[in-house]
Amino acid sequence: MTRLAGKVVVITGAGSGIGRALALAAAGRGARLALSDIDQAGLSETVRLLGGATARADRLDVRDRAAMSAYAASVAAEFGQVNVVVNNAGVALTGGVLEVAYSDFEWVMDVDFWGVVNGTREFLPYLIAGGDGYLVNVSSLFGLLSVPGQSAYNAAKFAVRGFTESVRQEMLVAGHPVRVSCAHPGGVRTSIARNGRVAPGRDQAALADFFDRRLARTSAGKAAEVILAGMLAGKPRIMVGADARVLDALVRVLGARYQRLVARAVARVAPYSEPAPLTPGTSTAQGGASADG
Repeated sequence: MTRLAGKVVVITGAGSGIGRALALAAAGRGARLALSDIDQAGLSETVRLLGGATARADRLDVRDRAAMSAYAASVAAEFGQVNVVVNNAGVALTGGVLEVAYSDFEWVMDVDFWGVVNGTREFLPYLIAGGDGYLVNVSSLFGLLSVPGQSAYNAAKFAVRGFTESVRQEMLVAGHPVRVSCAHPGGVRTSIARNGRVAPGRDQAALADFFDRRLARTSAGKAAEVILAGMLAGKPRIMVGADARVLDALVRVLGARYQRLVARAVARVAPYSEPAPLTPGTSTAQGGASADG
Protein backbone atom coordinates (compact mmCIF):
# COMPACT_ATOMS: atom_id res chain seq x y z
CA MET A 1 0.00 0.00 0.00
CA THR A 2 1.40 3.37 -1.04
CA ARG A 3 -1.86 5.32 -1.22
CA LEU A 4 -4.84 5.77 1.09
CA ALA A 5 -7.51 6.28 -1.56
CA GLY A 6 -10.37 3.90 -0.79
CA LYS A 7 -8.62 2.41 2.24
CA VAL A 8 -10.28 2.08 5.64
CA VAL A 9 -8.39 4.07 8.27
CA VAL A 10 -9.20 3.69 11.97
CA ILE A 11 -8.13 6.55 14.27
CA THR A 12 -8.66 6.73 18.03
CA GLY A 13 -8.60 10.05 19.87
CA ALA A 14 -10.00 11.73 16.75
CA GLY A 15 -11.95 14.40 18.62
CA SER A 16 -9.09 16.91 18.73
CA GLY A 17 -5.40 17.53 18.20
CA ILE A 18 -3.31 15.09 16.21
CA GLY A 19 -6.23 12.64 15.90
CA ARG A 20 -8.45 15.23 14.25
CA ALA A 21 -5.61 16.36 12.00
CA LEU A 22 -4.96 12.75 10.99
CA ALA A 23 -8.62 12.34 10.09
CA LEU A 24 -8.59 15.45 7.92
CA ALA A 25 -5.32 14.48 6.25
CA ALA A 26 -6.43 10.91 5.56
CA ALA A 27 -9.76 12.12 4.18
CA GLY A 28 -7.85 14.46 1.90
CA ARG A 29 -6.05 11.41 0.53
CA GLY A 30 -9.34 9.65 -0.22
CA ALA A 31 -9.54 7.34 2.79
CA ARG A 32 -12.70 6.01 4.39
CA LEU A 33 -12.62 6.68 8.10
CA ALA A 34 -13.63 5.00 11.35
CA LEU A 35 -13.13 7.62 14.06
CA SER A 36 -13.52 7.37 17.81
CA ASP A 37 -13.05 9.44 20.93
CA ILE A 38 -14.42 9.59 24.45
CA ASP A 39 -15.27 13.26 23.77
CA GLN A 40 -18.50 13.11 21.78
CA ALA A 41 -18.66 16.86 21.17
CA GLY A 42 -15.10 16.98 19.86
CA LEU A 43 -15.73 13.98 17.65
CA SER A 44 -18.84 15.59 16.20
CA GLU A 45 -16.80 18.69 15.37
CA THR A 46 -14.24 16.55 13.57
CA VAL A 47 -16.98 14.97 11.48
CA ARG A 48 -18.36 18.42 10.66
CA LEU A 49 -14.94 19.56 9.48
CA LEU A 50 -14.67 16.50 7.24
CA GLY A 51 -17.60 17.67 5.16
CA GLY A 52 -18.70 14.94 2.79
CA ALA A 53 -15.91 12.46 3.51
CA THR A 54 -16.97 8.90 4.30
CA ALA A 55 -16.64 8.64 8.07
CA ARG A 56 -18.07 6.58 10.88
CA ALA A 57 -17.86 8.19 14.34
CA ASP A 58 -18.20 6.33 17.65
CA ARG A 59 -17.84 7.39 21.25
CA LEU A 60 -15.28 4.93 22.60
CA ASP A 61 -13.30 4.59 25.80
CA VAL A 62 -10.08 2.89 24.72
CA ARG A 63 -9.65 1.51 28.25
CA ASP A 64 -12.76 -0.65 27.79
CA ARG A 65 -11.44 -3.88 26.30
CA ALA A 66 -14.84 -5.41 25.61
CA ALA A 67 -16.00 -2.22 23.90
CA MET A 68 -12.85 -2.14 21.78
CA SER A 69 -13.38 -5.75 20.72
CA ALA A 70 -16.97 -5.05 19.70
CA TYR A 71 -15.91 -1.86 17.94
CA ALA A 72 -13.24 -3.61 15.87
CA ALA A 73 -15.67 -6.31 14.78
CA SER A 74 -18.32 -3.72 13.90
CA VAL A 75 -15.92 -1.59 11.85
CA ALA A 76 -14.68 -4.62 9.93
CA ALA A 77 -18.23 -5.80 9.27
CA GLU A 78 -19.43 -2.39 8.09
CA PHE A 79 -16.52 -1.57 5.78
CA GLY A 80 -15.60 -5.12 4.78
CA GLN A 81 -11.93 -4.52 5.57
CA VAL A 82 -9.53 -2.65 7.83
CA ASN A 83 -6.34 -1.30 6.24
CA VAL A 84 -4.83 1.18 8.70
CA VAL A 85 -5.12 1.53 12.48
CA VAL A 86 -3.69 4.54 14.31
CA ASN A 87 -3.81 4.18 18.09
CA ASN A 88 -3.56 7.86 18.97
CA ALA A 89 -5.77 8.50 22.03
CA GLY A 90 -3.81 9.86 24.96
CA VAL A 91 -3.90 11.92 28.15
CA ALA A 92 -1.32 13.75 30.26
CA LEU A 93 -0.41 14.00 33.95
CA THR A 94 2.12 16.40 35.48
CA GLY A 95 3.58 16.06 38.95
CA GLY A 96 6.44 14.52 40.88
CA VAL A 97 6.34 10.81 41.58
CA LEU A 98 5.61 11.51 45.28
CA GLU A 99 2.82 13.96 44.39
CA VAL A 100 0.56 12.01 42.05
CA ALA A 101 -2.01 9.56 43.34
CA TYR A 102 -1.87 5.93 42.32
CA SER A 103 -5.30 6.37 40.73
CA ASP A 104 -4.00 9.13 38.43
CA PHE A 105 -0.91 7.10 37.54
CA GLU A 106 -3.20 4.19 36.66
CA TRP A 107 -5.44 6.51 34.60
CA VAL A 108 -2.49 7.52 32.40
CA MET A 109 -1.31 3.93 32.00
CA ASP A 110 -4.85 2.72 31.23
CA VAL A 111 -5.40 5.27 28.46
CA ASP A 112 -1.92 5.79 27.02
CA PHE A 113 -0.62 2.22 27.24
CA TRP A 114 -3.52 -0.19 27.66
CA GLY A 115 -5.56 1.78 25.13
CA VAL A 116 -2.81 1.09 22.58
CA VAL A 117 -2.62 -2.57 23.57
CA ASN A 118 -6.38 -2.96 23.30
CA GLY A 119 -6.52 -1.27 19.91
CA THR A 120 -3.61 -3.32 18.61
CA ARG A 121 -4.81 -6.71 19.78
CA GLU A 122 -8.41 -6.26 18.66
CA PHE A 123 -7.66 -4.81 15.22
CA LEU A 124 -4.50 -6.73 14.33
CA PRO A 125 -6.31 -9.89 13.12
CA TYR A 126 -8.29 -7.75 10.65
CA LEU A 127 -5.12 -6.02 9.43
CA ILE A 128 -3.48 -9.41 8.87
CA ALA A 129 -6.54 -10.79 7.08
CA GLY A 130 -6.59 -7.77 4.78
CA GLY A 131 -3.24 -8.75 3.29
CA ASP A 132 -1.71 -5.27 3.28
CA GLY A 133 -2.08 -3.36 6.53
CA TYR A 134 -0.48 -0.64 8.61
CA LEU A 135 -0.43 -0.27 12.36
CA VAL A 136 0.73 3.03 13.85
CA ASN A 137 0.98 3.45 17.61
CA VAL A 138 1.56 6.98 18.86
CA SER A 139 4.20 7.21 21.56
CA SER A 140 5.95 10.54 22.18
CA LEU A 141 9.28 12.29 22.40
CA PHE A 142 8.83 11.27 26.05
CA GLY A 143 9.02 7.67 24.89
CA LEU A 144 12.63 8.41 23.91
CA LEU A 145 13.82 10.42 26.90
CA SER A 146 12.50 11.13 30.38
CA VAL A 147 11.95 14.45 32.13
CA PRO A 148 11.16 15.44 35.72
CA GLY A 149 7.49 15.67 36.60
CA GLN A 150 6.40 13.23 33.87
CA SER A 151 7.07 9.83 35.44
CA ALA A 152 3.62 8.43 34.61
CA TYR A 153 3.54 9.79 31.07
CA ASN A 154 7.12 8.68 30.46
CA ALA A 155 6.32 5.20 31.73
CA ALA A 156 3.30 4.88 29.44
CA LYS A 157 5.03 6.22 26.35
CA PHE A 158 8.18 4.14 26.85
CA ALA A 159 5.87 1.14 27.23
CA VAL A 160 4.11 1.99 23.96
CA ARG A 161 7.48 2.15 22.22
CA GLY A 162 8.65 -1.23 23.56
CA PHE A 163 5.32 -2.88 22.87
CA THR A 164 5.15 -1.54 19.31
CA GLU A 165 8.70 -2.55 18.44
CA SER A 166 7.97 -6.07 19.69
CA VAL A 167 4.78 -6.28 17.61
CA ARG A 168 6.71 -5.14 14.54
CA GLN A 169 9.24 -7.92 15.06
CA GLU A 170 6.48 -10.49 15.51
CA MET A 171 4.96 -9.44 12.18
CA LEU A 172 8.36 -9.82 10.52
CA VAL A 173 9.05 -13.23 12.07
CA ALA A 174 5.61 -14.55 11.15
CA GLY A 175 5.70 -13.04 7.67
CA HIS A 176 2.40 -11.25 8.22
CA PRO A 177 1.58 -8.49 5.71
CA VAL A 178 1.37 -5.71 8.31
CA ARG A 179 3.83 -2.86 8.61
CA VAL A 180 4.20 -1.42 12.09
CA SER A 181 5.37 2.07 13.02
CA CYS A 182 5.84 3.90 16.29
CA ALA A 183 5.31 7.67 16.08
CA HIS A 184 7.20 10.01 18.41
CA PRO A 185 5.73 13.53 18.32
CA GLY A 186 7.68 16.28 20.03
CA GLY A 187 5.93 19.46 21.08
CA VAL A 188 2.72 19.66 19.05
CA ARG A 189 0.14 22.40 19.43
CA THR A 190 -2.85 20.48 20.85
CA SER A 191 -5.01 20.73 23.96
CA ILE A 192 -3.44 17.74 25.73
CA ALA A 193 -1.60 19.88 28.30
CA ARG A 194 -4.70 21.95 29.10
CA ASN A 195 -6.91 18.87 29.36
CA GLY A 196 -4.45 16.88 31.44
CA ARG A 197 -4.28 16.35 35.18
CA VAL A 198 -1.84 17.97 37.59
CA ALA A 199 -0.70 17.25 41.13
CA PRO A 200 -2.18 19.35 43.96
CA GLY A 201 -0.62 22.78 44.27
CA ARG A 202 0.59 22.94 40.70
CA ASP A 203 -0.70 25.67 38.40
CA GLN A 204 -2.18 23.86 35.41
CA ALA A 205 -2.71 27.06 33.44
CA ALA A 206 0.94 28.06 33.90
CA LEU A 207 2.15 24.61 32.90
CA ALA A 208 -0.06 24.59 29.80
CA ASP A 209 1.03 28.11 28.88
CA PHE A 210 4.69 27.10 29.19
CA PHE A 211 4.08 24.10 26.94
CA ASP A 212 2.23 26.18 24.35
CA ARG A 213 4.78 29.04 24.30
CA ARG A 214 8.08 27.21 24.72
CA LEU A 215 7.64 23.61 23.58
CA ALA A 216 4.78 23.28 21.06
CA ARG A 217 6.62 24.11 17.86
CA THR A 218 4.77 21.82 15.44
CA SER A 219 1.18 22.23 14.26
CA ALA A 220 -1.19 19.29 14.52
CA GLY A 221 -1.65 19.40 10.75
CA LYS A 222 2.07 19.12 10.11
CA ALA A 223 2.35 16.30 12.65
CA ALA A 224 -0.41 14.38 10.87
CA GLU A 225 1.25 14.74 7.47
CA VAL A 226 4.58 13.54 8.86
CA ILE A 227 2.95 10.53 10.50
CA LEU A 228 1.04 9.49 7.37
CA ALA A 229 4.07 9.99 5.13
CA GLY A 230 6.26 8.00 7.50
CA MET A 231 3.68 5.24 7.70
CA LEU A 232 3.35 4.93 3.93
CA ALA A 233 7.15 4.87 3.67
CA GLY A 234 7.22 1.97 6.13
CA LYS A 235 9.37 3.73 8.72
CA PRO A 236 9.67 1.77 11.98
CA ARG A 237 10.07 5.03 13.93
CA ILE A 238 8.47 8.29 12.87
CA MET A 239 10.03 11.39 14.43
CA VAL A 240 7.61 14.30 14.44
CA GLY A 241 9.20 17.73 14.75
CA ALA A 242 12.75 19.01 14.85
CA ASP A 243 12.78 18.69 18.64
CA ALA A 244 12.06 14.97 18.44
CA ARG A 245 14.79 14.43 15.87
CA VAL A 246 17.41 16.48 17.73
CA LEU A 247 16.70 15.10 21.19
CA ASP A 248 16.57 11.52 19.92
CA ALA A 249 20.04 12.04 18.46
CA LEU A 250 21.21 13.60 21.73
CA VAL A 251 20.11 10.59 23.75
CA ARG A 252 21.81 8.24 21.31
CA VAL A 253 25.09 10.17 21.62
CA LEU A 254 25.07 10.81 25.36
CA GLY A 255 23.43 7.66 26.63
CA ALA A 256 22.40 7.91 30.30
CA ARG A 257 24.39 11.14 30.62
CA TYR A 258 21.49 13.01 28.99
CA GLN A 259 19.59 12.73 32.29
CA ARG A 260 21.78 15.23 34.14
CA LEU A 261 21.63 17.59 31.18
CA VAL A 262 17.83 17.47 31.08
CA ALA A 263 17.56 17.85 34.85
CA ARG A 264 19.68 21.02 34.76
CA ALA A 265 17.68 22.44 31.85
CA VAL A 266 14.35 21.77 33.53
CA ALA A 267 15.52 23.26 36.82
CA ARG A 268 16.54 26.40 34.97
CA VAL A 269 13.63 27.10 32.66
CA ALA A 270 10.54 24.99 33.44
CA PRO A 271 7.78 25.63 36.01
CA TYR A 272 8.76 22.58 38.05
CA SER A 273 9.95 22.43 41.63
CA GLU A 274 10.83 19.70 44.08
CA PRO A 275 7.68 18.46 45.83
CA ALA A 276 7.26 19.34 49.46
CA PRO A 277 7.98 16.52 51.94
CA LEU A 278 4.95 14.29 52.40
CA THR A 279 3.76 12.23 55.29
CA PRO A 280 3.93 8.57 54.21
CA GLY A 281 0.64 7.43 52.71
CA THR A 282 -0.67 10.90 51.79
CA SER A 283 0.26 11.07 48.09
CA THR A 284 -2.64 12.56 46.08
CA ALA A 285 -3.38 14.25 42.77
CA GLN A 286 -6.16 16.25 41.27
CA GLY A 287 -7.36 16.36 37.72
CA GLY A 288 -8.84 18.27 34.87
CA ALA A 289 -10.62 16.74 31.94
CA SER A 290 -10.27 13.00 31.43
CA ALA A 291 -11.02 12.97 27.71
CA ASP A 292 -8.68 11.16 25.34
CA GLY A 293 -6.99 13.54 22.92
